Amino acid sequence: MPAAPALADIFSGTPAADVTQLRLERADDGVYLSATVQFELPPLVNEVLEKGIAIFFVAEAELLQERWYWSDRRVAQASRHMRLAYQPLTRRWRLNVSPVPITNAGLGVAFNQNFDTLGDALAAIKRIGRLRMGDVADIGDEPVYPVTFHFRLDVSQLPRPLQIGFVGNSEWNMTAERNARLPLELPP
Repeated sequence: MPAAPALADIFSGTPAADVTQLRLERADDGVYLSATVQFELPPLVNEVLEKGIAIFFVAEAELLQERWYWSDRRVAQASRHMRLAYQPLTRRWRLNVSPVPITNAGLGVAFNQNFDTLGDALAAIKRIGRLRMGDVADIGDEPVYPVTFHFRLDVSQLPRPLQIGFVGNSEWNMTAERNARLPLELPP
C-alpha cells in the first residue's frame, strides 16, 4: 500500500510522487534495479504536453557497499532519461528512453516507443524496469546493498522561455526519493 503524501506536500501544492517498489536482481550478465513510481501530472504540465512541448523525466540509482571503518563506498551508479512528447498530427504520444541526457542535437542511442494515450505513456514511465547497475564482478556478491533511488521531472531540459516562466512554480517540482537496504535477488 503506497504511503500517503506528506502534509507539507499537500499544503505547498507540490505534486506528490512516491517510489512504491524497489528490487535489486542479479542476472548472468549483471546487476539490475527495477522500481515503480506513482505520481499524477499536474494540470499545468498536462497543458504544456498537449501543446506539443516535450517534458523530461530522470531516474537515477546509486548502489553502495557498507564499510564499518569508513563511509559507504559507491560501487555502481546508473541513470535513465525519458522524454515524453505529444505528436499533434498523429495524435500519439512518443516516449524516448536513453541512458544519457536527450538533447535536440540528436537522440543518440535511445529506445523509442509510441502510445495511443497519455495514460499508457505514463504507465511506461512509472515502471523503471531492469536499470543496469553494472557487472557482477565489479559490484560484488554481498547479500544486501544500500540503494538510493531518485526520480524527478527535469525542468532544466525544457525550452528556455518555459524555464524562466516556471521559476518558483511548485507544479514543476515533482520528485521522489527512496533509500533502502535491498537483498540481491537471484533470477527465478
